[in-house]
Amino acid sequence: MDFKNMKFTVGDGCSRGLCRRGCGRQDRQLNTYDWLADVPGNAESTDLVEVQFKNTRKGYYHNVNALDLKKGDVVAVEASPGHDIGVVTLTGKLVKLQVKKANLKSMDDIKRIYRIAKPVDIDKWREAKSREHGTMIQSRQIAKDLNLQMKIGDVEYQGDGNKAIFYYIADERVDFRQLIKVLAETFHVRIEMKQIGARQEAGRIGGTGPCGRELCCATWMKNFVSVSTGAARYQDISLNPQKLAGMCAKLKCCLNYEVDSYIEAGRKLPSREVVLQTIDGDHFLFKTDILAGLVTYSTDKRLAANLVTITAQRALEIVEMNRRGEKPDSLSDSDEPMTENHQVDLLAGESLTRFDKAKKKKKQKSRGNKADNKEAKAANANNQQPANNQQASAENRKQRRAEGKQQRQEDKPQQQRQEGKPQQRQEGKQQQRPDNKPQRDAKPQRPDANGDQQKPQGDRQRQRGPKQQRNGGNGNCGQRRRQGKPNTPQQPKQEKANDGVNQ
Repeated sequence: MDFKNMKFTVGDGCSRGLCRRGCGRQDRQLNTYDWLADVPGNAESTDLVEVQFKNTRKGYYHNVNALDLKKGDVVAVEASPGHDIGVVTLTGKLVKLQVKKANLKSMDDIKRIYRIAKPVDIDKWREAKSREHGTMIQSRQIAKDLNLQMKIGDVEYQGDGNKAIFYYIADERVDFRQLIKVLAETFHVRIEMKQIGARQEAGRIGGTGPCGRELCCATWMKNFVSVSTGAARYQDISLNPQKLAGMCAKLKCCLNYEVDSYIEAGRKLPSREVVLQTIDGDHFLFKTDILAGLVTYSTDKRLAANLVTITAQRALEIVEMNRRGEKPDSLSDSDEPMTENHQVDLLAGESLTRFDKAKKKKKQKSRGNKADNKEAKAANANNQQPANNQQASAENRKQRRAEGKQQRQEDKPQQQRQEGKPQQRQEGKQQQRPDNKPQRDAKPQRPDANGDQQKPQGDRQRQRGPKQQRNGGNGNCGQRRRQGKPNTPQQPKQEKANDGVNQ
């Protein structure tokens, strides 16, 4: 091949096996991928067209006028009475398969497409859609006033606004004849009541399941099969209603997806009641891995003791040996028992609240960092010193001791001077006292029950004397004088008081 002169083209979706014409708007429920959209003559193979209305309601119509319809076109279709507005979601050969899947009673029930919707039709359609939520709230209140045991989950207006469909949920049969009369008088439209189940309601509303994907009933599932707890037992799932229930409060539909595979794989496993007998003792079934074909046995019937994991084939061989009256040395073929390969969880030891811890204050951090830095420096200095320099370290110690002694000798005279100053001050104070009496020595304080010393309570009153002497006999707290002090500073205060009396 001549690669130099070859003309390269940018591949589009169809050249890679996925055609963009086969994809529809992802905001619509029950979206179907048309994998035959790029096949020549696919659209002309049949006149059947799939049209989708609000949420999960779909209809199939004949394109009698041979309109060039594509995915996403808004069309006006036949209804009773009037017409309805919908969106084309599928054309071509796949529509025949969808019709079989829908289980239509008769092909004569398929109506026709009138035309591509005009701007007037679209405006009237949008106006009718804007009234749906208010109608649903008001209809719920009417049903409550009539004491009807039902829940109106959704309301859908026809494209021309002449008809309204009320979807309701009820556990028992409900007589809603009076309700239809009241609704017709209130909203002035033709009323149609449709009963749906909890799963169909979840599909109409939509949502995300616990698996992280959009609900199956809102994307591709139309026919709902009954689900029982036996499906969970076959798959060895714990019967926890909170985990087995879906968004509709019913058992998850996905429990039926793999039941057949589990039933087929479970037939190859030994019975749970069979006890394997060996020379070491009896072994009881502890747990099974159905899809992997592994069984784990324990020497205790109720506890996990001396667990040994073997294949289902080996377990069946031991059962046959026990029937013949033979007992193997051990459960496993080889000397080393099989061990399960568990996946390593990198965050197994981490806490979920490891990022929620309160931050320490900056001051505490700075103080702690300084102390840590000092210790680190000292440790680094000690680590950097070689082990062979023992003599140098001994000389350094001697030198430090000598410096310490010298510093202590220098500090002694300073301490003596500081101790002598308070003694001199106390002697001077004793000389200044007018009565030249030495100060009383304070009584030793007695320790209380807790070991703390108590303050003397009587000394203070003895030094100050009686209350009248301290206050000068006048009872005036502002004119206090202590016993033994001269009265000179008190004289000007007395003169001021006399002046005030004279005035």
